[in-house]
Amino acid sequence: MTKKADFNADEWSQILEGPPVAGMIVIAAERGGTMRETLQMGHAYRDARDAAEQIDEPELLDEIVSSAPELDPKQYGSPDELNSKGIEQLSEAVALLETKATSDEVDAYRGFVLAVAERVAHARKSGGFLGFGGTEVSEKEQDALDRIAAAMGTVE
Repeated sequence: MTKKADFNADEWSQILEGPPVAGMIVIAAERGGTMRETLQMGHAYRDARDAAEQIDEPELLDEIVSSAPELDPKQYGSPDELNSKGIEQLSEAVALLETKATSDEVDAYRGFVLAVAERVAHARKSGGFLGFGGTEVSEKEQDALDRIAAAMGTVE
């Protein structure tokens, strides 16, 4: 069983930043809705904590979701930099976990990161007029989700 203590401070920070980075990549994919999407990121953490109490999740995931999502978006100079560096960070976080964690723990982490990104993508409709019509997930958001899934080593 892998725990926070198995990682140094930089490694743990990298793992903790994965879910909010994925959410920010989706937020940056489409203009508008930032507040609603950011709130959904927090709700994803809350729901994961609630679910962890009901089912037997890996302890590593419990430690990750018990931390509030923290990310300084100012560390990225532009949305393009967020996309390129963020995708790289996600790949590195998974690679790090693959060296220290069990496959179940890595899968749980991947699932949580993707759940955060999906929750953000579904936070508001894109297009339409006055709330009518539009799409649940825009093409740009879907592209971001696909890039996140690829970086995480999963197939959507």
